[in-house]
Amino acid sequence: MNWKTTALVLGVLIVGVAILAKMATRLPAPPDHQVFINGDVLTMDASSRIVEAVSVRGERIEAVGSTDEIMALVSNQTEVVDLRGRTLMPGFIDAHGHFPGSGMSVIAADLTSPPVGNKQSMEEVLAALKERAASIEPGKWVSGFGYDDTLLAEQRHPTRAELDEVSTEHPVVAMHVSGHMVVVNSMALELVGISAETENPVGGVIARREGSREPNGLLEENARLGVVDAMQDTGALAVYQMIKTAVRDYAQVGVTTAQSGGTSVMLSDGLSLFSKLGVIPQRLVLFAFDTEFAELIDAGEFDPQKYHSDRVRMPAVKLVADGSIQGYTGYLSHPYHMPFKGDESYRGYPSISREVLFDRVQRLHGLGYQLAIHGNGDESIEDILDAFEAAQQAHPRDDARMILIHSQMAREDQIARMKGLGVTPSFFSAHTYYWGDRHRDIFMGPERAAAMSPARWAQQYKLRFSSHMDTPVTPMLPLQAVWSQVYRLSYGGDVIGEDQRIDVMSALRAVTIDAAWQVFQEDRVGSLEAGKLADMIILSASPLANPMSMRDLKVERTLIGGATIYRRQ
Repeated sequence: MNWKTTALVLGVLIVGVAILAKMATRLPAPPDHQVFINGDVLTMDASSRIVEAVSVRGERIEAVGSTDEIMALVSNQTEVVDLRGRTLMPGFIDAHGHFPGSGMSVIAADLTSPPVGNKQSMEEVLAALKERAASIEPGKWVSGFGYDDTLLAEQRHPTRAELDEVSTEHPVVAMHVSGHMVVVNSMALELVGISAETENPVGGVIARREGSREPNGLLEENARLGVVDAMQDTGALAVYQMIKTAVRDYAQVGVTTAQSGGTSVMLSDGLSLFSKLGVIPQRLVLFAFDTEFAELIDAGEFDPQKYHSDRVRMPAVKLVADGSIQGYTGYLSHPYHMPFKGDESYRGYPSISREVLFDRVQRLHGLGYQLAIHGNGDESIEDILDAFEAAQQAHPRDDARMILIHSQMAREDQIARMKGLGVTPSFFSAHTYYWGDRHRDIFMGPERAAAMSPARWAQQYKLRFSSHMDTPVTPMLPLQAVWSQVYRLSYGGDVIGEDQRIDVMSALRAVTIDAAWQVFQEDRVGSLEAGKLADMIILSASPLANPMSMRDLKVERTLIGGATIYRRQ
């Protein structure tokens, strides 16, 4: 997903020292010494050891071991936490998402369908947008996020005409759940200069009214970017509330490292500033969008170290090679299961041409940057692997750790290639729950759907991988990602690819230590080991005890650097 909207609304962050000073928050300080005893401590170390207790000095772990061993370190000044059999484990690491996108509800109408939201008809989608419009002064953008055409009774996208009925005094935009397309009204089209004469951009489609060149409001992939760029007229207070909402969302589910997986210069500056001000307690991983940073990169002026601090890292540059399977924009080697608009040969399309992809990957790899490349369809994945192989041949590096984001329809031969090339996939594993039924019945057919997000193949080839939720495409629920890799059950209750199931511990590693490893943070976070930062969570019970019920477990406490940032009431 390219959730660029969140990047652009943050353009109002630099609004004056006085406002920012009022937003500043003092982060909680950790106790000098605290111990956690009598628990199930899932260390996620190299052996996945389970111990009883942990000692923390300041922000770092001092020791792990038995309760007796750790109690021997206790003094009169030590804070002792009796876990009483509960589970202590590393905080969850967001392997790919779009922080602070989960806070979009502050500035946009919620258009999501079950199991996330409650919109099941076009009437309900339009009503939510009209309610939003009624609260906004004329001329300002009215936006809604998360509609899913395949889950609405009408089985279609909204239309330009319907959004004109929402308002003719506001530019109106409805964002698809995939994040890869939008529908807008006539005022929005006029504002961004899209008309019947406008040609499709490279890597994008302006959908047209039947029998006409007149836009029908639907803008796919790169065609939507002008709209996204224009949606930045929000107040500083709304942006602040959006960030605080996302901070709360992540903290209460145990996320201690959040990712903004595609940032502009403006967003990077803003998030770094809010981190320094203490508004964002989570550690942040930023992926710089190549399209946003290209001018700086090509001028030799891009320095990711500029953004590095104790809590912020920018390890990778991101490219987007194709779109979304559920948006029919993922790029496949064979046609979609149900033909798109009756075209039985339709395979989707790349967001960036193969030639440009090769050139850009070689350029960035040659400059020494880690790469994170979005690829959903298997043809797109093939292009990405070809481009990276060529770049490695031209500029060999021993441990580049190129991240192939989503890798959704990766074939077994491509998983084997990833292993040989040193590429690491990050699977959107919860797709089996949220879209599994429709991937089987509409987009991919039973055979290909059964192999989506193929974690078991990755295990068989000893290929290290992570798992993510792509929030706000789906809610930030790390235990849902784990549960989905273990059971691969769809929302409709069917198993989508039993052969790709993996064990609980491996799935837990994919949202902790293996996610940390992907972005070169394994020496700091991701496991509970002496010397590492004490980013930890206390769960109400162990996910190993009753795995089927793990999604019901509660995070009772979230700690970052030994300091509690969330405690369940």
